[in-house]
This record gives sequence, structure tokens and C-alpha cells, in this order.
Amino acid sequence: MKELVEFIAKSLVEYPEQVEVKELATANSVIYELHVAKEDMGRVIGKEGRVADAIRTILRVAATRRGKRVILEIV
Repeated sequence: MKELVEFIAKSLVEYPEQVEVKELATANSVIYELHVAKEDMGRVIGKEGRVADAIRTILRVAATRRGKRVILEIV
């Protein structure tokens, strides 16, 4: 799933080499922290957060199939 977040983010941004995804596992969920270049924040978040919500929806579907809970934080 980390690779999925990384792939989607690199497809959206202008500086894909600066995309970094950190995975933090807790007892009942997995938290992914997405770091992008400052100039690319708007591309990843989108108007009114629509792109970020779409990425979270895709992750939620993938996680549900595996029986896990996923949280995406854009840092």
C-alpha cells in the first residue's frame, strides 16, 4: 500500500524525486505520511481537498480488502 501512495503522488507532482512516504504501524491501523515538495502541495491536495479525498478513498478500499484501517496524512 505504501507503493500505491507513492505511485499516485509521483504521478501528480512536478518534482517526483521529492516524494517520500513513511509508514507508521499502530495496534489497529497503519498511518502513511506523505511528504512532497512545497510547490506540489496544491497538486496533491487539490481544490477543496478533492484530490486528497480521492487518494484516501482509494487507500480505504484497498485496506478494506485486506481487513486493515489506513490513515493518510499529507505533511
